Amino acid sequence: MPDDSPARATARETIALLTGAAGFTEHRPPSHPLPPDGPLGWAGYDAARERAGTRTGEEESVVYGTGVVGDRACVLLAFEFGFLGGSLGRLTGDRLAAAYELALTRRLPLLALVATGGSRMQEGMVALTQLQRVAAASTRLRAAGLPQIAVVRDPTTGGGWATVGAGADVVLALSGAQVGFAGSRVRPADADPHAYSAEGQFAAGQVDAVVPPGELARAVTHWLRALGPHGALPAAPLPRALSAAPLPETGREAVAAARDPRRPRAEAYLADYFGARLPLHGDRCGGADPGLLCGFGLRADGLPVAYVAQCGTPTRPAGYRAAARTIRLADRLGVPVLTLVDTPGAANDAEAERAGAGAAIADAFAAVAEARVPVTTLVIGEGGSGGALALAAPDNTHVTADSYFSVIAPELAAAILKRPPSETGATADQLRLRPQDLLELGFARSIVS
Repeated sequence: MPDDSPARATARETIALLTGAAGFTEHRPPSHPLPPDGPLGWAGYDAARERAGTRTGEEESVVYGTGVVGDRACVLLAFEFGFLGGSLGRLTGDRLAAAYELALTRRLPLLALVATGGSRMQEGMVALTQLQRVAAASTRLRAAGLPQIAVVRDPTTGGGWATVGAGADVVLALSGAQVGFAGSRVRPADADPHAYSAEGQFAAGQVDAVVPPGELARAVTHWLRALGPHGALPAAPLPRALSAAPLPETGREAVAAARDPRRPRAEAYLADYFGARLPLHGDRCGGADPGLLCGFGLRADGLPVAYVAQCGTPTRPAGYRAAARTIRLADRLGVPVLTLVDTPGAANDAEAERAGAGAAIADAFAAVAEARVPVTTLVIGEGGSGGALALAAPDNTHVTADSYFSVIAPELAAAILKRPPSETGATADQLRLRPQDLLELGFARSIVS
């Protein structure tokens, strides 16, 4: 499967790319033959299926079974686009449902290698309702705490994208692939083709990564290690402080230290904390916040930890939605969570309000409150009001010496209280926002050194 032709590799070539010498054991569901020319009696349908089988060597548009990727066993299902465009019919639905059931029975992750044009017209509504079967099977896996990873190939459109693809926990797209609900023959003639590409879907926050085929096996192996399933995992270890800043004597000094551009930021903390990072990208609602980093990581000892990290900018609604998505996924899979708090506050411009800032922040609060896995928080810079508190773990928040946390920024507090700017420092002292104040007030459990 050469790097410059990700699209047209067959189902078995794609499986072999991932499983290599470890091999693949194919499974087949019980046989339920179709009536002549299918459920609609579509003239020529049997002949078209026969030609597709001769051309591809396959009996249907999906191949599934068990295999090992890297060092992790999983259930793999792969669409064969050469068989009637990888379309979904009743027999395809049988295979998809059987693949999900196999993952459920054996408690293995499901890896879907998708390349499909959608539902099979020659089977009409019988084909379309296979999407409901897929949705139900996916829901059962989700309830069982088993991860689903999709690799969307070229093309991935229609109901296959809207169920097996976009419905997965993690969506990886092969570079250059056509990805979108509307296929090339049904979208508006003047539509921007970039919107229907892997790269365009990434920009819109709909896929987590665009991966060259040559890097796919490594990426999938890391994701399988991170997502599990796992046994009982401990809480995320606290990161170490990356600066030797002394404790501030005044509130003004605390704010200045947190706002110092030379202070270590989230990227530095994550790089120091993890051996490998696997970003989750986007809010699945058309947005992405570059100032909020989410994903899963593997520490040097192999411990997986999910992370949500603010980067010192006002957090946008898309960021809070991505954070909630990450925390809920980690909770379902039993992976501990680390949050790094560093924001002057939630974005408060008109665009943020139109994008649902209040609801997004509320959802982030709820995700932290609902989590059954341990959530550990380290405040590494600014703790700006509710926009920062939404990602802080109650009773398990720690602070660095060059951080602060406040109900409101001291400048804004002084303005609300109609105090002159010269009293901002005194106001900061009154707010008791220094690390040692936060420890004394019971908000912080420790000052990390």
